[in-house]
Amino acid sequence: MNKNQKLGKNFSLKEFTRSQIARRNNIDNTPDEKQIENLKELVQNLLQPLRDRVKCPITVTSGYRSFRVNFLAGGSIHSQHMEGKAADIDITCMPLENLFRIIAEDFDYDQLIYEFGEWIHVSWNGKKNRKSTLIAFFEHGKIKYRKYNPENDKQQKRETK
Repeated sequence: MNKNQKLGKNFSLKEFTRSQIARRNNIDNTPDEKQIENLKELVQNLLQPLRDRVKCPITVTSGYRSFRVNFLAGGSIHSQHMEGKAADIDITCMPLENLFRIIAEDFDYDQLIYEFGEWIHVSWNGKKNRKSTLIAFFEHGKIKYRKYNPENDKQQKRETK
């Protein structure tokens, strides 16, 4: 496998397989051909068009995860990261909530989660995309999710100013 393989104009396989957990635990985090194809689909249908739209780098903070890496990361047993269909991303050229809104309003996706105001989880599942849009937050020490509602979230923002 060529880790420098380009998945899109601005994305390489290395970005999606780099993992501190894998490195520290000497775990092979190499995707198979199907998982690489899924990563290409994610990049070509969502991440590269998004990068072209916002005109600044998007950082992949977590991409493909082997089963063991996903387990150690505390990921769901059904995580799309293990299939190469999901990525956690960050951006520095604009507020993260703005990027979240752009994706939610203007792009197709399977799952979009604004996680704790720190990163965005996004996935692509082709014709099976659900456009599930959630906000993750902590409540009483537990992770909770609520559905994103653009109108309610705009109102909440106005009320907290």
